[in-house]
Amino acid sequence: MAGSKQQDGLTVVQGSIVEVFSDGARLLGLPKSVGEIYGLLYASKEPQSLDDLVSRLDVSKGTGSQGLKMLRTLGAVKVASGEDSRKTFYEADIELKSLVGGFIREQVRPHLDSAKGKIATLKEEAKEDEFLQVRIDKLETWRKKAALVLPVVQKFLGS
Repeated sequence: MAGSKQQDGLTVVQGSIVEVFSDGARLLGLPKSVGEIYGLLYASKEPQSLDDLVSRLDVSKGTGSQGLKMLRTLGAVKVASGEDSRKTFYEADIELKSLVGGFIREQVRPHLDSAKGKIATLKEEAKEDEFLQVRIDKLETWRKKAALVLPVVQKFLGS
């Protein structure tokens, strides 16, 4: 049965959704726990508190807190109202433009900016090696193309 409970407090379907987002987070170079937290919020009808997430995912409070912090920075989760006014509750932002826009802003752009300086240093260090100069020039071309594509992707998604 799709909705039957698993031992960890998640339904079978919720567990599968958590796994999908966990795999996706690892693919993007993010911690597995970030994907698990987002997946649980995505699959939950009601907003979840940090304690709920920690309990249902069997992660430490520190892992849950750090994951929520990263997800909030990425714009992937938002604070929601819950039954207990003493706790903060969270829900997933399910708009693709928010998720991709946040990832580009917080992960991809800083990497491309950092790569620009590193490539300039590499060019100087490898100026005596023609083969490496060609490869470094190709790397710079890739970086420039990525920098040109990002605004198009963001505009396409409306972020």
